[in-house]
Amino acid sequence: MSMRDGPVPEVVVVGAGAAGLACATDLVAAGLRVRLLEASDAVGGRMRTDRIHGFTLDRGFQVLNTAYPQVKRRLDLRSLRLRPFTPGVLLHTPEGRLRFTDPTRRLQDSGDLLPGRLASGRDLAALSVLSARDVLTPPARLRARPDTTTLTALSAAGLSPRFVETFFRPFLSGVFLEDQLETSARFFHFVWRTLLRGTVCLPAGGIGAVPAQLAARLPDGVLHTDTPVTALTAEGVSLAGSGELPARAVVVATGHAVAARLLPGLPVPRGRTVTTLYHAAERSPLTEPTLLIDTERRFLNTCVLTEVHAGYSQDGRALVSTSVLGTPGPADELAIRAALSEVYATDTETWEPVHRTTVHDALPAMPAPLPLSRTTRFAPHRYVCGDHRATGSLQGALASGTRAAREVLADLRG
Repeated sequence: MSMRDGPVPEVVVVGAGAAGLACATDLVAAGLRVRLLEASDAVGGRMRTDRIHGFTLDRGFQVLNTAYPQVKRRLDLRSLRLRPFTPGVLLHTPEGRLRFTDPTRRLQDSGDLLPGRLASGRDLAALSVLSARDVLTPPARLRARPDTTTLTALSAAGLSPRFVETFFRPFLSGVFLEDQLETSARFFHFVWRTLLRGTVCLPAGGIGAVPAQLAARLPDGVLHTDTPVTALTAEGVSLAGSGELPARAVVVATGHAVAARLLPGLPVPRGRTVTTLYHAAERSPLTEPTLLIDTERRFLNTCVLTEVHAGYSQDGRALVSTSVLGTPGPADELAIRAALSEVYATDTETWEPVHRTTVHDALPAMPAPLPLSRTTRFAPHRYVCGDHRATGSLQGALASGTRAAREVLADLRG
C-alpha cells in the first residue's frame, strides 16, 4: 500500500525505533489512523542486526534485560528464543581472574565473593544491603530519592574506593558508556534492581529481532521505511521529494540529534559514542557465555558471542565482541588486540577482524539530577519521545513512546 493511499492520518510518528514502534502500536490500538515513517530501510534505530560474512552482528554490543517492565509487557520473549548470559561477570585483574556472580543464582561459582578475595567483608555487607534495598524498594520510592552521581551513591552506601575501582567503575563504564561514574544514581539503582531481578540475554536472531517483533504487529499501511522526513510543517510533515503529509499531531521519535533538528529549541543531552570490534577465532578463548571486564579499563567489555548462541557463526569459528569508548584509531586497535591476548590468555594474532561498528549517540548522557520520565509535549500537536526523554535503555525508549501515545490521545480526545 502506498503511503498516500487511504484516509489522511490523524497522527504521524517519525522514527521506527523502539520508542516510535511503542507509540504507533498504542495509537493504533486506540483506534487512531497512524503513519509510522522511518528514514532507513528497516525498523530498529540503533537496535539493528546485520549478517556479514556468515556472522550475526548487532550494531554495537547490546543485551536484553528481561526485568524491564516494558519488555515484559510488550514482547513475546519465548518467540525471541532468548539465550542467557551467565549471571555475573569475570574480572581480569593484575592478580588474576576473579568472578563476580549472584550467589542466589549460582552459589557454586561464588567462591570469589568470600571476604578478602574480590572485596572485604565490610564491602560485601554494604553491597548486600544496597542490593536488598534496590530489589525490595518499590520503583516509585527509588525515583523519589534525592539524586546524586553514581560515584557519590556508592561511597554513601559504604563501599570502599578499592571495591568501586575493582568492580563498579569498569563494569558500569560498559553500562553507562562513561568511566567517571557521573551518571545519575537514580538510573544506577534502577539498573542494579533490574540486573538482580532479571536475566541478561540475546535473541537467537540478534537484537534486531526485538523491533522486528514489535513492527510485525502493526497493521498493513502503518509502517513506511525509506521515507525520510525533512521538516515539520504547520499541517504535518514534509517528506523528501514527496511533498507534505498532513496530520493532526506529529510525534518525533528519532534520536536526539535528529529530534533537535526537527524541533528547533528542543533541549537535548550530550551523546555517548561506542565502538564495537568483532573478531573471528578458530577456537573459543572463553568457553562460557560470560562478560569479561578489564580492571585496567583498556576496553569496556568483551565476550564470546558464539558461547551465548552458536548460531551467530555459520562456519564454526568463535565470534568475539569487544567494545570501547569513542572511536579508536589503528594504533588503538593494536593495543586493544594486545589487551585481549592478555585477558583471554591466548594468541590473538590469528584472529580475523570481521567487522567494526561505531555508534554515535549510542546513549544519552544522564548526569544527576535525572528525571526518569519527562512529558513528551513540545508544542501544540507536537510531541517528542525516545530514550533521551527518559533513561538511556530499551525500557526508557519504550516507556517514553508509551507516554507519548497517552499524551497524544489525551490531547486529541480532550
